[in-house]
Amino acid sequence: MPPLPPLLYLCVAAVHLARAGDVPATEEPPGTAWSLEGGRWRPGQASPAPEDWREAGEWTSWFNVDHPGGDGDFETLAAIRFYYGPARVCPRPLALEARTTDWALPAAVGERVHLSPARGFWCLNREQPRGRRCSNYHVRFRCPIEAAWGAWGPWGPCSGSCGPGRRLRRRRCQERAGDACPGRPLEAQKCVRPECPGCSPDTCGCPDHVLLGTVVTPSGRLLPGAQVSVQGWPDAMTTSDAHGIFRVPGVCAGSGVNVSAQMDGFSTGMAQAQANGSVSAVVSIVLEKLEKPYLVKHPESRVREAGQNVTFCCKAAGSPRPKKYSWFHNGTLLDGGKRGAGAVLELRGLRPDQAGVYHCKVWDGAGAVRSGDAQLTVLDPGRLACDPEPREHLVRLPEDCGRPGAGPTFLDVGLCPDSRCPGPAGWGARCGDPGSRCCSVRRLESREVRCSGYVLPVKVVAECGCRKCFPSRGLVRGRLLAADSGEPLRFTRILLGPETVGFTSFQGDFNLEVPPATERLVVTFVDPSGRFADAVRVLPFDPRGAGVYHEVRAMRKKDPVILDARRVNSVPLGELADGAPLGELVFPSRTFRRTDGRPYTGAVEARVTFVDPRNLTSAASAPSDLRFVDADGELALLRTYGMFWVDLRAAGSGEPLWTGPVAVRVAASQIPMAGHAEALQLWSLNPTSGLWEQESGFQWEAAAGPRVRREERVFLAGNLEVRERRLFNLDVPERRRCFVKVRAYANDKFAPDEQVEGVVVTLVNLEPLPGFPANPRAWGRFDSAVTGPNGACLPAFCDADRPDAYTALVTATLGGEELEPAPSRPRPLPATVGVPQPYLGRLGYRRTDHDDPALKRHGFHIQLAKPRPGHPAEANGPVYPWRSLHECREAPVTAGHFRFARVETDRYEFNVVPFREDAPASWTGDFLAWWPNPQEFRACFLKVKIQGPQEYMVRSRNAGGSHPRTRGQLYGLRDARSVRDPERPGVSAACVEFKCSGMLFDQRQPDRTLVTVTPQGSCRRVAVTGLLQDYLARHPPAAPADDPAAFAMLAPLDPLGHNYGVYTVTDQSPRLAKEIAIGRCLDGSSDGFSREMKAEAGTAVTFQCGEPPADRPSLFQRLLQSPGAALGDIRREMGTVAREQARGQGVSRARRGRARP
Repeated sequence: MPPLPPLLYLCVAAVHLARAGDVPATEEPPGTAWSLEGGRWRPGQASPAPEDWREAGEWTSWFNVDHPGGDGDFETLAAIRFYYGPARVCPRPLALEARTTDWALPAAVGERVHLSPARGFWCLNREQPRGRRCSNYHVRFRCPIEAAWGAWGPWGPCSGSCGPGRRLRRRRCQERAGDACPGRPLEAQKCVRPECPGCSPDTCGCPDHVLLGTVVTPSGRLLPGAQVSVQGWPDAMTTSDAHGIFRVPGVCAGSGVNVSAQMDGFSTGMAQAQANGSVSAVVSIVLEKLEKPYLVKHPESRVREAGQNVTFCCKAAGSPRPKKYSWFHNGTLLDGGKRGAGAVLELRGLRPDQAGVYHCKVWDGAGAVRSGDAQLTVLDPGRLACDPEPREHLVRLPEDCGRPGAGPTFLDVGLCPDSRCPGPAGWGARCGDPGSRCCSVRRLESREVRCSGYVLPVKVVAECGCRKCFPSRGLVRGRLLAADSGEPLRFTRILLGPETVGFTSFQGDFNLEVPPATERLVVTFVDPSGRFADAVRVLPFDPRGAGVYHEVRAMRKKDPVILDARRVNSVPLGELADGAPLGELVFPSRTFRRTDGRPYTGAVEARVTFVDPRNLTSAASAPSDLRFVDADGELALLRTYGMFWVDLRAAGSGEPLWTGPVAVRVAASQIPMAGHAEALQLWSLNPTSGLWEQESGFQWEAAAGPRVRREERVFLAGNLEVRERRLFNLDVPERRRCFVKVRAYANDKFAPDEQVEGVVVTLVNLEPLPGFPANPRAWGRFDSAVTGPNGACLPAFCDADRPDAYTALVTATLGGEELEPAPSRPRPLPATVGVPQPYLGRLGYRRTDHDDPALKRHGFHIQLAKPRPGHPAEANGPVYPWRSLHECREAPVTAGHFRFARVETDRYEFNVVPFREDAPASWTGDFLAWWPNPQEFRACFLKVKIQGPQEYMVRSRNAGGSHPRTRGQLYGLRDARSVRDPERPGVSAACVEFKCSGMLFDQRQPDRTLVTVTPQGSCRRVAVTGLLQDYLARHPPAAPADDPAAFAMLAPLDPLGHNYGVYTVTDQSPRLAKEIAIGRCLDGSSDGFSREMKAEAGTAVTFQCGEPPADRPSLFQRLLQSPGAALGDIRREMGTVAREQARGQGVSRARRGRARP
């Protein structure tokens, strides 16, 4: 079934909403959550905790796709799957829970609602008590934990008495319900018994009979030149003609023989002949085009104790489906070198010598592919996998918690290692480990830190232990934009492989959850309008669960060129306005066909969209990641000289067309690097795997004239066919490869303990002009990687003999924020850059503002000088040989590396309960945790406007406000420095984070956080946005408002927007949620994004700040040093102001009295 168009998806969601509005009121009772077990809880009762459910399962995050209006509030399952993606909710939910955005149950607010796990939630205004309308609800679903199969049983006997047969083996579902496990309980395998007696022409021959057949592709295209043979008839061989038809005389019509066909580039096909009359039989043989296998599931690392069992799984796809698997242990082939060991490797009764690295290798007729490595750790009996003693982890305390003038003060809050634990005995005989155990926090202890005028509560890790892991879900979020104009691409279809998983939003945003055991996330964006070429991207992600943000650029298709299918046509390749084309496409006459194989001779609309690497800005919109699978089954690198999309359609009707062979001519003068002209090849992109596959090579074309210089010749490429694949590449497999080590830090102090994970680092290989390494002529490839706890290693081209043969531009972003590399003016310092001399000089490090301080400082250029043997100074990074990837990944922080730092250094965060946002597994369940739910993170920011001559530090103090377990207790502190508005002198603004109100970690009762915002300096509050003031007045209790130098509120439960000056973003990654919220806060909108402060837009509260007298400390400093005295000063000042106001009002009344007639 072909995929549904986006508009049809919208219609389906709308129909579901409409049907929900027409549901009879008597269908389900109000305020009740139903499960498939028939269980329910009483109205007004808190939702049950996960341990209260009889069936194992887990709750999804909360969803809110509709706002009350019109007929009511509708949160249907169809609409949720459409907007959030089908993977966010399981196929058959067990139960549904609905609450208002104030976290009240429907019965608590007296509203009648309908809930169905299979359909969703709906509330109808017509069913509510008089004068009441439906509240705004959000819902969540309870999903069953996926059941798992047991081990496969032994193979049964081979069927049949002779010749080919098959045998079966079975497995059992470990759940009571036998159909709970996905997949089949039976598996079949071919087998062979002794050969059957032969068949002679005297007994089987039918001289007057004939077998007629065709050889076609799955799409119905006829294949000429296929070799056809009849099983059991060694002399019955023929070849399909130009129309894909063949004829074999002498085959009995009713024999039901098997007929096979073979053809280069296609898999072998077989079909059984069927009688079509008394003397004839027919058969149609389908041949699939051979595609190299690609892996969709890699083996995962495991930890086991000696004597336990372990299972590694590997799954590959391709055409045809690969069936030959081999497993390797520390590089040695297992099973005595026998291939076809299967996609599952089971090891029972583990011994210590079986620890090490495992990987699989998969073959099919087109080649092989190698999986990633999986580390098996086998623990000796009694050895602890998790050391109960926590490691050192330093957090910076507020500035007023240390000795004056002594610099920042740090406190060791402890850290449990991010490692796996073995499971219980008898566990591990299946691929997935839904109950995996990790080393995590077992016990916290409370401490107190004496600061200036107050006591700071802190909780530190006291003990580590093995506990159930939180599921690690790789998260990718971003925005799809047009490469030329930057406009968002709305409602674009998103595909993972061949499956549609969602659509971009109105602003082009997308949110993806990475499937388990994925190493390459290949995403395709298909524009429904047809104006943009399909954007195929390999998006890096963090497999440990931290979110990553990407900005994807799509190429606009070129205007169509009208071709005459009856003539030879040519289309130039090249996008430089002042440069010669790189080459051309030549379409021979009368080679265009419809997709069913019929010839087409009319007018053709041809759109050839070219990515020209001579234009350095085109790298951002280039597809895939320029990798292919080499002969050894390993991923290798390509250097591109251009990519192009070919879109051919019948003029007028828009019917897609195929054609071939198409000649591709490339000017030799455009291939300047030595050896590349001879190695240039033509490739096509497999959109499912994101890998390039070779189409053909190039040959020197004979030029006209007796004496032509070699560099004036052009190449000729044959056998390029434009069919299902429309994206092609002119590439060279480059063998001069290496890795570059990069780390990201929280600030420009580059402290080892303040590394930042989840940063997307991009390296663009540049080809410099000879003798001018800083002046690139073109880019050759690009790569991106995500920093982890030990930085990132990026592949690149390099050269040991000529350092300037390849250069690179390296940049880094975090949630849309550009990070700055170490400076290089007036000269790069080894201690700052992170690379020792003399290697630093050979690499030629230069930040982008090195020659012009006015330029952006967003990246750095280097010469990719490969380390030379015999030079110890070059053996320790930052550039590593291609075969030294392990050394690059495991390099200590003292080894050579390049550095980036966050620009927003004037931010400070302190959590009473320690948590590392780049490591979700470090979350600890505690009532004072800043983030109460490890599966859903809600970031809240308040925009504070300041009228004053400078920038000011603004602090938010966040404490329990309404929950009995946390009232008055500190959650944490946040400091942010205000940023000047470039358009308004004397005005700045700060985006200050505060702890969102909502459910605490037990998910039973919400807390409205008491937030107090105080600027540093002589400041007074002069205005609060009217909408926010009105909201707080309508949602009591009110926070104390007697301090004119601060703003206090009980934070709203509703996710308010920019009109209130509040910015709320919910995501499965805390860092992504914060970065997106900050971007909206800076922009002053609820759906925009900016990195430039717009101080007048979307503010919540305004302060007037002035310069204090030189001999008088600021109010902020006085509150920290002597709170009692400062409060006394505030009372006296407030009394003076009140008396002056009263006196002024009395004078005014007297004047009005005298003016009366």
